[in-house]
Formats: sequence, C-alpha cells, structure tokens
Amino acid sequence: MSINVVTLVGRVGTDPDMKYFESGKVKCRLTLAVNRRSRNSDEPDWFTLELWGKTAEVAGNYVKKGKQIAVKGSLKFDSWSDRNTGITRSSPIIQVDQLELLGSKRDADDMGDDFNN
Repeated sequence: MSINVVTLVGRVGTDPDMKYFESGKVKCRLTLAVNRRSRNSDEPDWFTLELWGKTAEVAGNYVKKGKQIAVKGSLKFDSWSDRNTGITRSSPIIQVDQLELLGSKRDADDMGDDFNN
C-alpha cells in the first residue's frame, strides 16, 4: 500500500502565475507559506504549488498574495539538468487536487474591491 497525500493551510506568497497552453490546458503556480511553530522561531515553511484545469482557473480568479487557502494534493519532484554544471537538480512541488478559499469576510470584501477596479 502507498499513500502520497499532502494537506496544507497557509497564506499565499505570490500572485498566481498562470500559463495557458495551445491544447486548452491551464496551469497555475504559486507559493504557500505555512507557519511551523517551534521554540526557536516562527519562520514559515515555503511550498511551491502546481494546479491544473478548473482548480487552476479558480486560483487565477480568486487567489492573490496574502490570501489564506487550504490545499490537498500529492508531493512530486520536478527534475532538470543545470545548464551551467550539467548536474541533475530537483525541487519538491505540491500537485494540488483540491483548493479551498479561507479567510474572513473582510478578505472576501477586499478581493471584491480589487475586481471592481
């Protein structure tokens, strides 16, 4: 049996980076800061999120930097060859399947103000 499930709640660190492909697919990337409480500091852990399809479109329309969200997905690793050294590098990515918009009514009102400008 194998399980690869990641659930995170945090604040968005960047506005969504949307990419539209000729095939009609939509991809969104953004970062998420999740506070990890420890005795020494309250520094956040940063995660790169990747969303596809309708979930990506929702993120593009309703998510902005600072918005609190919850995501559920799986952990994957993007790999590439470094142009300068030829060394294979990798980076963890959270492949998001479910997105939930969180936050207060005020957050929603602020979002509405931005769409009306």
